[in-house]
Amino acid sequence: MGPIMLAFGLAALAWVLVGDLLRRHRPAWHWYLAGYPIAACRVVFTWRKVATLNDLAVSSRPPRGLLGDLVVKGDPLRPVVPRLSFPRVNRMGLTATVRLHAGQTPATYMKAADALVHAWKVHAVRVTSPERGLVLLTATANDPLASPGLASAPAALLSVLIGVLESGGAWVMDLRLVPHWLIAGATRSGKSTLLARLITQLAPQPVALIGIDCKGGMELGLFAERLSALTTCRREAVAVLAALVDDMQERMRACRTAGVRSIWELPDKLRPMPVVVIVDELAELYLSDGRRESKAEAEQCSTLLLRLAQLGAALGMHLVVAGQRVGSDLGPGVTALRAQLGGRICHRVNDPGTAEMTLGDLNKDAVVVAQSITPDEKGVAVCTGPEGGWSRARSHLTSTEQAVATARKHAAMTPELPAIDRALATLEGDDK
Repeated sequence: MGPIMLAFGLAALAWVLVGDLLRRHRPAWHWYLAGYPIAACRVVFTWRKVATLNDLAVSSRPPRGLLGDLVVKGDPLRPVVPRLSFPRVNRMGLTATVRLHAGQTPATYMKAADALVHAWKVHAVRVTSPERGLVLLTATANDPLASPGLASAPAALLSVLIGVLESGGAWVMDLRLVPHWLIAGATRSGKSTLLARLITQLAPQPVALIGIDCKGGMELGLFAERLSALTTCRREAVAVLAALVDDMQERMRACRTAGVRSIWELPDKLRPMPVVVIVDELAELYLSDGRRESKAEAEQCSTLLLRLAQLGAALGMHLVVAGQRVGSDLGPGVTALRAQLGGRICHRVNDPGTAEMTLGDLNKDAVVVAQSITPDEKGVAVCTGPEGGWSRARSHLTSTEQAVATARKHAAMTPELPAIDRALATLEGDDK
């Protein structure tokens, strides 16, 4: 008996040691070999109880007379639990399909997602409805954004590799596919790091970068060597935006003359260079101190930004607008601009209104997820996808030194924009 117990003990010790090594060095293998079987058993054996406690089951109605909640003979109504498929394993967790009862909606399952997380002991459960009558439950075993690896994506013009999605795939901001973006995030949430990553990825590409930073250029001024123009106050921003709108009119005329609907249909020799306008701290362009001149500047900025957003996509002009706070209290112009910014990224924010303003008109459930981001999750955000969905993601850490070095390295690629230079020169002449 002793040798048998010793053998079992050594086998258990070896299993623990091997499991620990797998967990640290081959987490996917550990999940397939140990994590998934245990999690699948939890899903199967807890489903009936969880469904009953969270109103996912419906009561059967036997063909007898009823009195209140009891059958006349005293037999209680029996809950009928929706049918759950056997959990299917994937690299990040598992999935299971539920067939809805008549009258049920996916919203009920979304409310029960937290209960499923605790019952199954997983990191998160996402509820989606791939087709009518079905709900897909996607459980993530561990937080894939806690220590994300470096994702990769093929290089393409105006395509930027930002970071990693919670699915483990690459988080890509493709300005050709989604031309304009709104980025919200509180101080130290990762918004500035994301902008640095954006500029670092665009710097080697043949594009013109325009920076609008009304905080005195403290953020975007670090990359001035790669920027074709940098404005540090609202008055300069008005001049630059007006010059861009004039350039946009020229591009329209070129497309009309050539009989095409976008600059991408023009021959390479006639195609103007794409322009990406990066705005840091949007609120500074809309706030007014009550003076007539201040109100006029704010209205001009609102109108010019809206025109670029409405007309610029086919003309190679793109907006990336960032701010700590984005709310309707800044004026109707912000709401109108938001409607034109199809791409949304929301980091941790200080007020629910900003999360609602950023994501609420596209994905109501994404607002709740964005508000759950903690201060420790720097760089984590909720982003929209090109097909209308949303995902949690984390941007790759790009230090200030790396971003500045990259901007300096590609400074020779900075194109000159004569119209903007003339507008700023005229402004300086008026000041004198």
